[in-house]
Amino acid sequence: MLRIRHEAGVLLAETVDRPEAGAGEVLIRVEAVGVTLPVVRKLREGGGPATLAGEVAGEVVAVGAGVTAFRAGDRVTGLCFADAYAEFAVLNAAMASPIPVGATGVEAVALVRSGLVARGAYEAARPQPGESVLVTAAASGVGTLALQYAKAGGAARVVAAVSSAEKADFVRELGADEVILYEDADWGAPYDVILDGVGGELLGRAVRALATGGRLVAFSSGGGTVEAYELLARGATMIGFQIRAIATGKPDLYDRWRRDLWHLHEAGTLRAAVHEQIPLTEAARAHALIEQRRNLGKVVLVP
Repeated sequence: MLRIRHEAGVLLAETVDRPEAGAGEVLIRVEAVGVTLPVVRKLREGGGPATLAGEVAGEVVAVGAGVTAFRAGDRVTGLCFADAYAEFAVLNAAMASPIPVGATGVEAVALVRSGLVARGAYEAARPQPGESVLVTAAASGVGTLALQYAKAGGAARVVAAVSSAEKADFVRELGADEVILYEDADWGAPYDVILDGVGGELLGRAVRALATGGRLVAFSSGGGTVEAYELLARGATMIGFQIRAIATGKPDLYDRWRRDLWHLHEAGTLRAAVHEQIPLTEAARAHALIEQRRNLGKVVLVP
C-alpha cells in the first residue's frame, strides 16, 4: 500500500505492507484524511522522523480481537495517531464512530472531529442567548463550525477573526456578522465569549478584548501566555479545552455530541466547509496551505 512518512522536514511517499488490526482495533480502507494543525506544527518544529496522525474515514476491512461494535463493511471515522496518511490505517475501535448512510468520507473528516472540538469549546464558555462571540481562526476547520454553533446558539453578535481580508466573504457566508483581521488596531471589543484557535502572541490580545465577566476558551496548540492581571481586571475567566478529555472521561456525552453533529448537518444547520480535496501524494501541498493560513475550511487528503 502507499504511505506518506516524514523525515528531516520532508514528506515522502513509500510502498509498505498493509498493517494488521490488533486487539481492540479496526483496519480501514481510507477514503479521506483530515489534515490537522497540531500535526503540521509538530512537523515544522521538529526535524526528525515523526508519525503522521490525522482524522481518517473509510470502510472497515478487518477487526481485531475483542471488537464487537464494528464489522467488515461498516464505514467509520476517527482520529488515527500514527500512519494516518496511507491507503489503509488502523484505528482504536474506542475512538471510531459510524458514518451515516449517504454521507461521504470527506464530509466525515471535515465534520466530526472539528465539530466536536467546536461544540465542546463553545459549551465550555457557558454561552447565554444575546451575548457577543468572537471566534479566532474562524476560517479553519474548527472555526467554521464554531461560527455556526454560535449563530445557532442565539448569539446576538458573532465576529470572525481571520488572517487576511480574502477570507471575509467566506466567513460571512457561514454566519459571521462582522469580520476583523488579527492586525486590526480595533477589534470591536468587548466580547462576552472568545473562542481562540490561534494562541501564541494573539492570546494576550484576545484576553484584553473580553468584557467584564467574559470567558475565553483556548483550544489551539499554539501555546501563549496570559497576565493574570488582565483576567482580574475584567473579572474574566480563561478555560482550556481538549476534546480527548471528553472522549475518555465522558464517553456518553461525546457520543451524544457526535449524534447531534450529524443531525444538525442533515438539517442544514451545520455545513462542513472543505477547502480542497488533495491527492495523498501531494500531502506537502496540503501542509503548506495550512502553514500559510490560506485554507478556507478543512484540508482533506484523498488516497
